[in-house]
Amino acid sequence: MHPGALKASAVAHDEIPPDAWDAIAPGYDRTNTPSQMRLGSEGLLHVGLRAGMSFLDVAAGSGALAIPAARLGANVTAIDQSPAMLDLLAQRARRENLRIECDVMDGHALGFHDDTFDIVGSQFGVMLFPDMPKGIREMVRVTRPGGKVLVTAYGDPHSIDFLTLFVLAVRTLRPDFSGPPSDPPPLPFQLQDPRRLRNELVDAGLEDVQVETITESTPFTSGAAFWDWLISSNPIVAGILEELSLSGSEREALVHTIEELVRQRATVDGITTLFNPVNVGIGVK
Repeated sequence: MHPGALKASAVAHDEIPPDAWDAIAPGYDRTNTPSQMRLGSEGLLHVGLRAGMSFLDVAAGSGALAIPAARLGANVTAIDQSPAMLDLLAQRARRENLRIECDVMDGHALGFHDDTFDIVGSQFGVMLFPDMPKGIREMVRVTRPGGKVLVTAYGDPHSIDFLTLFVLAVRTLRPDFSGPPSDPPPLPFQLQDPRRLRNELVDAGLEDVQVETITESTPFTSGAAFWDWLISSNPIVAGILEELSLSGSEREALVHTIEELVRQRATVDGITTLFNPVNVGIGVK
């Protein structure tokens, strides 16, 4: 394997520091948060969130779950380690005249009393925790008896279209690049197996646990739009690109290849829709 690819694979196992999320927050808010709000709304529908309920969003980012919860009339608290993400979430809330309490906080040690919230959720958040089981236990701890916990996480990475396209494009420049390692999997994919997600929720003390694998779809109008979304979605991609030490011309070639791959998948209306499996776990305390 090309040495850069090997080092890049290792990046994905490390905890992403808050300042790395701060750095990509504007791009993430522009690209990912709007595209993931529909998924957030569907998850909240499944847990039965209603107006007047108390809801905690763990690792909230800039609000793909918290904003839909507030739109439903819930009393929403959002926590994240990235101040920049929470600032953007607060801006979104103000634009819609929504009330959301935002607190900078480590999801491994939630600063709330036991049995505080009616529903606690995390969408593409707790899956990134170095001690993911502890993060889930904390979510359960602060949920009131009879309340529900919602965890949404990426499924099988081999079935994720955006990752497949990225790996194919990189291989045109680094043929030995193997993409994310599988043993152990990178943090974003540690809950890829729905059986593990179920077991973690049960082990944390939840009952009536249900895990469903659904398909998320994200439309792109161009390869450039997809590239913007990709590099804004997670610091891991930026880390991989840095470790690969691509020259300026190689990076241009990579972007061109990605644009071509996206164009090849476009329908007659010029839209390319990428799909990925998502595991949605719900349990009752």
